[in-house]
Amino acid sequence: MRLVAKVHGLVFMLVTAVMLSGCGWFGDMFAKSEDPQKMAVEGLYRRAKDALQGGNYSDAIKLYETLESRFPYGVQAQQAILDTAYAQYKLGERAQAIAAAERFIKLYPNHENVDYAYYIKGLSNFIEDLGLLSMFATQDLSERDQKSARDAYNTFKLLTEKFPQSRYAADAQLRMRYLVNALSQNEAHVARYYYTRGAYQAAISRAQACITTYPNTPANEEALMIMIDSYKAMGNAQLAADTERVYKATYAKPAVAEARPWWKFW
Repeated sequence: MRLVAKVHGLVFMLVTAVMLSGCGWFGDMFAKSEDPQKMAVEGLYRRAKDALQGGNYSDAIKLYETLESRFPYGVQAQQAILDTAYAQYKLGERAQAIAAAERFIKLYPNHENVDYAYYIKGLSNFIEDLGLLSMFATQDLSERDQKSARDAYNTFKLLTEKFPQSRYAADAQLRMRYLVNALSQNEAHVARYYYTRGAYQAAISRAQACITTYPNTPANEEALMIMIDSYKAMGNAQLAADTERVYKATYAKPAVAEARPWWKFW
């Protein structure tokens, strides 16, 4: 009898545990199936945040849009704009992410997280491998890439100037350095593109833009070489010689001393 009672008690405990876990499961299912149009702001925001953290960016955006439309003046609505910008950035919807970040900056310029809005805007304009892409691009594509890169640079610059202590400032500065070099390299690529097609004056103009707009960048060396070659191709020996002197003064390697036999040192 005691054994039977113990078995019954164990079975009761197992059934109770299953029922309790089932209630939690059903509760979660109910919460997920609840109509967002009827949810309280806290639950709606939590559900949107869960979708965002789970990588369900499209669902998160829809939930944040619902939250903003139903509760436009709360703290959650402010954060919803930032989270929407991030979700759109992750989806590759760069224009929408930029628009959301700009809206946040305009509405809440003194918000404690406005530096993040600048950062997301900069990231959304940031194009990696800009110089490499332009090697295979038409002029129009190169111009478009440069505009995005310049916008990204200007946004990161604002971020570092307005919020030097921001947690995003260091990364922004690294990206700015990359962008300056990429923009300079892009100008040199376009200049070379013109040179190979015989548009020597256009090649000179773009090479000069590389040097004057982005001084002290690695692409300046190539830009000077393009100018020298273009002047020579145009038959302007004087300007070619002047530019070559600048090139040698800037990039000439120091002369290596002639090796002497050891006995000549005595």
